Amino acid sequence: ASEPFNRPNSSSSSFILVGVPSSEAFTTCWGILFCSGYIITLVGNGVVLLVIGLDNSLRDPIHWFLAMLAVVDVVMVTSVIPKMLSIFCLKSTEIGYMACFVQMFLVHSTTSVESGVLLAMAVDRYVAICHPLRYQAILNRQTIAQIGLAIVVRALLFIVPLTGMVTHLPYCRSHVVPHSYCEHMAVAKLACADPRPSELYSVAGSSLIVGMDMAFIALSYGMILKTVLRKKSCWKAFSTCGCHLCVLLLYYVPGVVSIYAQQFGSGVSVHAQVLLADLYLTLPTMLNPII
Repeated sequence: ASEPFNRPNSSSSSFILVGVPSSEAFTTCWGILFCSGYIITLVGNGVVLLVIGLDNSLRDPIHWFLAMLAVVDVVMVTSVIPKMLSIFCLKSTEIGYMACFVQMFLVHSTTSVESGVLLAMAVDRYVAICHPLRYQAILNRQTIAQIGLAIVVRALLFIVPLTGMVTHLPYCRSHVVPHSYCEHMAVAKLACADPRPSELYSVAGSSLIVGMDMAFIALSYGMILKTVLRKKSCWKAFSTCGCHLCVLLLYYVPGVVSIYAQQFGSGVSVHAQVLLADLYLTLPTMLNPII
């Protein structure tokens, strides 16, 4: 048990997920809460995809981006909540070595993809308001497909090296992950090698992606605001962005707080850090379809 393992076939190649530390008495409550959120997420995003698929009038770019967002939300929560429910309801805390890193890959790649889709939606609103006559010509199906491909490729370029760095660390200490899912920082801290390179890469990469996306989103809304203030019906034009702005706040505010609380929040309890990370993955995916 004291020997390092870094091979999927090792007999000790598994981790133990704690769930929410220091709240063992509330595991049933957490199970009911996250199960309810999962059902709402699946139903809500399923309805969005069904309506877009059945209604031929919903073929404009913004609805394609909404469909992308719904798919990403479903993949994100499905990668974590079923295992979380098995922890809270069935007391099945063990997760295999490969399953852990697959979960890690899905969680962090989908969060990057979702940020890219939110940026694409901001660009869509900019084109629709600032260049309405050229809207269909600029955002045609080929362009939308290229944007979607670029979003996915960017996420892979970020997450594949990170997953590789964490996967190749030797794990010879405790295999107990004080988390509800295989969050890469929580897993990397269990390594008997220095995990700081992967942690620094994660923070730098996440900050670059989020910072770049937020900067371009702010730029697009600045140009939208500049355009609509010249029109008499400015608030009517700007109101079309209201839902998107709500989703942006719901995604970025908890995400930024969660990332930096785990990396630099030495004064934040592990219990609070885990709850922040869990809510960051589940709350936006549940409320996005409603918004």
